Amino acid sequence: MRIQLKISSNTQPVPFDYQQKLVGTIHKWIGKNDLHGEVSLYSFSWLNNGSVRNNHLEFKNGSSMFLSFYDVNAIKQIIRAILDSPEMFCGMEVYEVNMVSNPDMTSRTTFSCASPIFIKRRMEDGNLKHFTFNDIESGELLKQSLLTKMRLAGMEEDETLEIHFDTSYPKKRIKLVHYHGIGNKASLCPVIIKGKPETKLFAWNVGIGNCSGIGFGAIF
Repeated sequence: MRIQLKISSNTQPVPFDYQQKLVGTIHKWIGKNDLHGEVSLYSFSWLNNGSVRNNHLEFKNGSSMFLSFYDVNAIKQIIRAILDSPEMFCGMEVYEVNMVSNPDMTSRTTFSCASPIFIKRRMEDGNLKHFTFNDIESGELLKQSLLTKMRLAGMEEDETLEIHFDTSYPKKRIKLVHYHGIGNKASLCPVIIKGKPETKLFAWNVGIGNCSGIGFGAIF
């Protein structure tokens, strides 16, 4: 289930690498519970409607974003937390929360990025490798990650599931995202997901790839 947030304009400069501040806000709303973990069954978009001004971002007309959770009860809890503590960062705060109906996924296959898609794996030599739409393994790795989340949620495995980047998209690009001082190479490129409607809806809610709990892999 998904909620859409409407957010007031900033009163202080918003840094380009605001992701860590956004994650801190989301985790404040989530609070202490079992939603925190290595595999997250939720996802959230980055902020919309920003413009560049004097080496920072400005949201003169406010912003918006969404949060999606597999667990309906988690959505109810986070709505209460947002209403109790709407403050975010840089003077921004939530002033409206709207529920978004689950879309019909029967014939839908193409999904756009609401945040960069991050794929990482530890290799045999012990080093971490970041995969992008340029790597032929990426689709299979995205599938593996989603199947892991489905198992964690207690869902039946979807043997028809296929995922790959839509590399025909002309504006696809690789974005280096710094988080806690570490550069993460991620993809801004639509994905094509084929499978059961409930599988695609699950992906729509929990995100794809790695680290959806810190702002990667949200799709719409």
